[in-house]
Amino acid sequence: MNIVHVSQPVTAGVAAVVLELAVAQRDRGWSVTVVCPPSGLLAERLRWHGIEVRGWTATRSPGPRVITETVKLHRLLAGLRPDAVHLHSSKAGLAGRLALRGKLPTVFQPHLWSFETVRGPLSRASATWERLASRWTDLVVCVSDDELAAGRKAKVTADAEVVCNGVDTTRFAPRDRTTARRRLGLPERAPIAVCVGRLAELKGQDQLLSAWPEVLRRVPGAQLVLAGDGPMGPVWRDRHPMAAHGSVRWPGHTDDPAAFYTAADVVVLPSRAEGMALVPLEAMACARPVVAFDVGGMRQSVADAGSVVPPGDLDTLAVAVAARLAEPELARLEGDRGRRRVELSFDRRRMTDQIAVLVEKLVMEERIR
Repeated sequence: MNIVHVSQPVTAGVAAVVLELAVAQRDRGWSVTVVCPPSGLLAERLRWHGIEVRGWTATRSPGPRVITETVKLHRLLAGLRPDAVHLHSSKAGLAGRLALRGKLPTVFQPHLWSFETVRGPLSRASATWERLASRWTDLVVCVSDDELAAGRKAKVTADAEVVCNGVDTTRFAPRDRTTARRRLGLPERAPIAVCVGRLAELKGQDQLLSAWPEVLRRVPGAQLVLAGDGPMGPVWRDRHPMAAHGSVRWPGHTDDPAAFYTAADVVVLPSRAEGMALVPLEAMACARPVVAFDVGGMRQSVADAGSVVPPGDLDTLAVAVAARLAEPELARLEGDRGRRRVELSFDRRRMTDQIAVLVEKLVMEERIR
């Protein structure tokens, strides 16, 4: 089996999934190549694992460069001659399907539909493209039931399967909170809420900052840790009235999110949109409760391991966060439930095995034809 993965994102959740799939498929004896921007964390980690990387320079957003990006990708794929191509996220989904036009078995994994990340005419144009691109898509892999429902609502007609994201339950596992806090320079006894993720509009850390005064009113002495970097970081740190408050910490990018989950009393996801985020699964694997807005995949992920509240409802978010900070036994019980839930339903091996079976089926059907 010769498979090629294509990804424009080289950090965060999409890159993590690409890395997991590439390594697992290589370990199955497949020939695996990843086409992605040549610099960045994803390419570095793939090379460390011995996975072949082919450089493809592409921007995150669509624009005039799409034509050039598509031509370059077509040439790369023609030279690699794969049995199947797995396209990850919107830019690879756009350029890859234009380049292939159904000539090879094609899997597209949105990791959050592009039409859910924008509003107005751009959203309508993105949905129209996805409907048209169905003819060049053998299989859409959705990471949650919500993501599949959003695709069907937008009239995406390609065959689709739900394969929930999975995490490494060895790397993300319950460990000592005090040790983690000492290592990170955090106060050992303070109630701490942690938000891990790219500082971007869709991730919604500004909403959590706006809810934070109510958390402090209910739990004086609480601390908020916003771990990550991204385009909105400088904006929020400069303009949000709570950004410089003494209870708020901005440690920046981390290559060790497990340490921050371990240090937390509660992990918060104030996202405006998701497909199925890895952060709640990672936090649950570390036996930490999760409070999140009810966006794509959150209820399916969290269930009874925390609280999922109406999107944008800052008061309810604050109440839920404060409850876990003020009631350690509640947080402990939810954390234990989360760990068991991830072990049963969201282990990475389950995810990689399911996708391998789907890809093998596509290739076998193509060979029979």
